[in-house]
Amino acid sequence: MEVESQELSNIWEGYVDWKKKPAIKGRHGGMFAASFVLVVEVMENLAYLANASNLVLYLTQFMHFSPSKAANHVTDFMGTAFLLALLGGFLSDAFFTTYQIYIISALVEFLGLVILTIQARSSSLKPPKCDRTLATVQCEQVHGLKAAMLFLGLYLVALGVGGIKGSLPAHGAEQFDENTTKGRKQRSTFFNYFVFCLAFGALIAVTFVIWIEDNKGWEWGFGISTLTILLSIPVFVAGSSFYRNKIPSGSPLTTIFKVLTGAILNNCIARSPSNAIVNMSLSPNDIAPQQQTVAKAHEDTEPASTSLKFLNQAAVTKPAYKFLQCSIKQVEDVKIVLRVLPIFGCTIMLNCCLAQLSTFSVQQASTMNTNIWSLKVPAASLPVFPVMFIMFIAPIYDHIIIPFARKVTQSEMGISHLQRVGIGLLLSIMAMAVAALVEIKRKRVATRTGLDTHEPLPITFLWIAFQYLFLGSADLFTLAGLMEFFFTEAPANMKSLATSLSFASLAMGYYLSTMIVSVVNSATGSSGHPGWLSGENLNHYHLESYL
Repeated sequence: MEVESQELSNIWEGYVDWKKKPAIKGRHGGMFAASFVLVVEVMENLAYLANASNLVLYLTQFMHFSPSKAANHVTDFMGTAFLLALLGGFLSDAFFTTYQIYIISALVEFLGLVILTIQARSSSLKPPKCDRTLATVQCEQVHGLKAAMLFLGLYLVALGVGGIKGSLPAHGAEQFDENTTKGRKQRSTFFNYFVFCLAFGALIAVTFVIWIEDNKGWEWGFGISTLTILLSIPVFVAGSSFYRNKIPSGSPLTTIFKVLTGAILNNCIARSPSNAIVNMSLSPNDIAPQQQTVAKAHEDTEPASTSLKFLNQAAVTKPAYKFLQCSIKQVEDVKIVLRVLPIFGCTIMLNCCLAQLSTFSVQQASTMNTNIWSLKVPAASLPVFPVMFIMFIAPIYDHIIIPFARKVTQSEMGISHLQRVGIGLLLSIMAMAVAALVEIKRKRVATRTGLDTHEPLPITFLWIAFQYLFLGSADLFTLAGLMEFFFTEAPANMKSLATSLSFASLAMGYYLSTMIVSVVNSATGSSGHPGWLSGENLNHYHLESYL
């Protein structure tokens, strides 16, 4: 009996291994298991950013979209990819493990990249080259089946990326015991190094792969991404025997819908003393037998919190409909989700600023002198500046700043998640101010040189690096802080979904960027006068006013 009891105490409750057997303490989970996730994140982000960071130039130069249309297509693509992280998180919590979702999503992204590689390889699947023999360059924008192939490949990649972003961070964080101080500190270190690995993958993408795309052809760039995401699967699977996988606990959205609907309907019913909130005034023995089966006594003997009291009506003893009966725990779980939504909302504008890094900032750099001594640097390699800064500061933050902050504040965290987010928001404001000043300088040079010139302007693209450094710093503080905040605060059955809110905020930022571009063009354009952000030549844009 003692041996059997000892074996039970070594089991991770609620977790299984890849064979669906109970996960064992000391054998499953921990930093070694999470290290496989970190390696995979390098490969996954390399495959994604190798194309996303340079995509705006591919769409303008090879698919012949205008700069503003190309920028909108890029933000739509990246926004969709990040928004679909919610789907990946939902499926990980409800029906599958994060382990299974990663493998499925990686295969979907692989399929999308194969389609894009084939199109980039074959000239017959792209629009004809621009006719430069005329006074004005004539270009035929991609359309019909060729456009369908382009967007099919892009959005299969977006679906795969969304599933990965919604499952991979949560899978890594699940490897740590949140009931111990050591486990929580290791989890915090994991999220910091997750952003470090994300940056490391981006570094390879925006240097080596983008150089390949610009000098050897886009089929090589897409091909490298295809091979990388394919190789990430066996690397991820290699850690199978060390992972602990959280058992899916049913749809968290069903719980949220049930509580919200129950609260609304029950508030519309006339209240009576006999229709009290479950077990705030009644003991478990006083509740009807059928209601005891709905809510466990352990859960419902706890009083409901006084915040968001409107939702407490979802836990009354006599609901409007029997299937809407909710436990106090379910109500409190939904309250937690609602409390974190304002934090989610306040980061959307920051991510709208980040959208500029993948669109107009790249186009700005492409009009400038991109030579560093005798080396010609691709414009899309500009993100190397924030990426290198993130890689430099992340270990310093984790090993020097945080231990020092813990001693000063006498708290386990040292610097809270929300303080990190606040610093990121401040840095994003500074970045946009710098971006506007740099664009004013670039336009002055363009005006002296000639706005219609197609030659690089006599101004170095390194001026753009300043806004990249500010926004890269903002991303470091915000993304790691948000992921850990959402994972820590979320109920046990919603952790993957909550963690994916970090990427959903990115999605909302990209969609907001698309909407703002359209609104600005609509508001500033009139008959005979194009909008601030319309036309084929960036030099005619009023980008400094937009930023």
